[in-house]
Amino acid sequence: MRDFSWTYFAKTGDVDAYLLYKEACASILEEVGIEAEGEVEPFDAVQIES
Repeated sequence: MRDFSWTYFAKTGDVDAYLLYKEACASILEEVGIEAEGEVEPFDAVQIES
């Protein structure tokens, strides 16, 4: 879902798709136990952990 929402946002600029992407990233961060920091994009933190 995260990849789809990011791709859709990148192609269309749809704000709702971006918000869905951020929500999906936050969910993944919770699962691995990482707290989202204000300066770090959630996707960057997930890639470090993968």
